[in-house]
Amino acid sequence: MTRTDFRVGIASLARQGSRREHRRGQIAGLAVSGSRVRPGSEIDVNVLLEPVTHGVMVSGRVDAQWEGECRRCLGQATGALHAEVRELYEEHSSGDETYPLAGDELDLEPLARDAVLLELPQAPLCREECRGLCPTCGADLNEVRCECPPAGGDPRWAALDSLRQTDSHGS
Repeated sequence: MTRTDFRVGIASLARQGSRREHRRGQIAGLAVSGSRVRPGSEIDVNVLLEPVTHGVMVSGRVDAQWEGECRRCLGQATGALHAEVRELYEEHSSGDETYPLAGDELDLEPLARDAVLLELPQAPLCREECRGLCPTCGADLNEVRCECPPAGGDPRWAALDSLRQTDSHGS
């Protein structure tokens, strides 16, 4: 699907009053440092268009499927995002605070892109209770019971740990 999947004609909107619109299509390049929209996945935009003075108020929801690498175990993390939107499209938009109207048409793609990018997880988890990796042997603690002895602490603190032990014996 192409970018035009998200364009909506609004010529009759002032006469009709508010109107629901549903658009579905692909948007390339939706990624943040920890996750991205699955390649080939479609973005679902379901909004209400309401005419206002010199523009159109667009409110509704943007949905997408995402994937990434779990921040704890480095396994596959996936999920669905649901972003609530309420944005103004104006004839003379600066592009900073409102979205532009192009004649009798508005484009929902920039709104969908912004909503998805703001909702994608920066540090995804495969599941909330993910146990991560053993810091000693690297075993996935979700899959195996690690037999490594408890870590002796951070070696950078060893000098301070020895002072603590000396102080507890000396007092």
